[in-house]
Amino acid sequence: MITKVLNKLLIVAACFASNCYAADYVDDINLAAGKRAEGQRVIYEMNVGSFTTEGTFAAAQERLDELKALGIDIVWLMPIYPRGGGINSPYAATNFQETNPKYGTIAQLKSFVSRAHELQMEVWLDWVPNHTATNADWVTTHPEYYATSGGKKIHPNNYSDVWQLDYYNPDLVDAMNACLKFWIDEADIDGYRCDYISSPKIPVSYWQAAIPLIKSHKAVTFLGEADIASDATRLKDAGFDYDYAWQFQSSLANYGTSNTSARLKAFINTLLEKSASLSFGRMLYITNHDQNFNESKKTLTQKYGDNRYPLTVLAYTVYGMPLIYNGQETGGNQALDYFNDTKINWNTNDPKMLNTLRTLFALKHAVPAISDARQWADNPSTTLLNVSGSTGVLAYTRTLGDSQVLVVLNMGTSAATATIEGITAGDWSLWLDSETIAQGTSRKQASLSATHTFSLEAKGYRVYVSGTYPEQDVNQPSAIRSIESSSHNNDRWYTLTGQSIPRPTNRGLYIHNGKKVVVRAKSDAFK
Repeated sequence: MITKVLNKLLIVAACFASNCYAADYVDDINLAAGKRAEGQRVIYEMNVGSFTTEGTFAAAQERLDELKALGIDIVWLMPIYPRGGGINSPYAATNFQETNPKYGTIAQLKSFVSRAHELQMEVWLDWVPNHTATNADWVTTHPEYYATSGGKKIHPNNYSDVWQLDYYNPDLVDAMNACLKFWIDEADIDGYRCDYISSPKIPVSYWQAAIPLIKSHKAVTFLGEADIASDATRLKDAGFDYDYAWQFQSSLANYGTSNTSARLKAFINTLLEKSASLSFGRMLYITNHDQNFNESKKTLTQKYGDNRYPLTVLAYTVYGMPLIYNGQETGGNQALDYFNDTKINWNTNDPKMLNTLRTLFALKHAVPAISDARQWADNPSTTLLNVSGSTGVLAYTRTLGDSQVLVVLNMGTSAATATIEGITAGDWSLWLDSETIAQGTSRKQASLSATHTFSLEAKGYRVYVSGTYPEQDVNQPSAIRSIESSSHNNDRWYTLTGQSIPRPTNRGLYIHNGKKVVVRAKSDAFK
């Protein structure tokens, strides 16, 4: 029976051959045991209602193994609270100490967090400090918690579904801090992404008192939704651990489908200059829930065209902590209405994007030169290199001690040959090559000269790491030892245990618990 099923499984695997890859160095890095150092982490923004068909904590928990295999270290959950205000915004909460009943119970959230911790991942909650829904419990039980003007409550930014909270009321401050502690006590969460911290109605003094207070309860991390370096400089000493490199993402979005490198050089220089004096980390991204749904050009293809590939490489190697929005690993070509929890279409598959992300995250985890550098004024880690022969090619190195990474991007619409100066001559390893990455991850040796000529395809990219590593054979055979089967949501799941098992993600095979692999296919595929 096992032999018969195995033969059919191998047929299914062959059907997904363009997406298959053998156990490789990327898996070895991303699935390695242990918690990442702070400067080596990758964050994943998840809308629980969109992430699975069920839209629940329990269903999302079953897929945490996939995120671990992708290379995720932190799962940021968009607001999990009951919604109100009339338009179903997740940022209009009715109670900060309850969960959205559609997502599940507090106990199920705690189970989700516990499983994430087993996988050495953290869970951060989205925190909405500025306002509540207009029909929140506090509107009735504590009307004094709300700011007023002329005796009437205030709609911040004219948002009709929410009321402004009053941070000059010490009772409100105590209540909000109690809510922050609540989720630590009840679910053991590890951090907060704080919404709209640039609100003029929240004094800096609140954060300066609240953040150390909460950290004394548990050493959680605070990410603030603001570009503190550019737009919200009053918050530089507020105590946040990370901010948004918002201006950089906006610049990339404005760059869109352009095809020359000069503007990108200017964007990088501005990013580094603005970040030089900061004492905290920065989060870099090319999309998130706001860009994906609230802007006119929503998807990665609409916003960036084929630039979505090299700009992903740029954003995730040039500085800071990378953010990926749920579904981005499928190619990011679906606009997700987070008001109505649009379900992600996991049948959409872009192996080039998926394998590019997996490799970039492995780089983040393994190569010190890609870590979050916070001392740019003392140790300028990023160096833009001189390029001749093409206006579309951009090249830079990142250096930390003996560790060095070289990134070469061709933003042009045609293949380009360019000569790059300032390279450290010697042995390098090519970790990421746009021309082969869709077929699977691989690592090849390369010898580079101080002035080296590169040929890249249109919208092509390469990432080199200094030093030598064993070359990988992405076509090595599988050795399957055992099979277990089960059913779930009209799918039949087969768990294969063995070595070097082919593992495409999102369709067909996917990683489960390291060397276990689950094959997902409709039951009639095995008749």
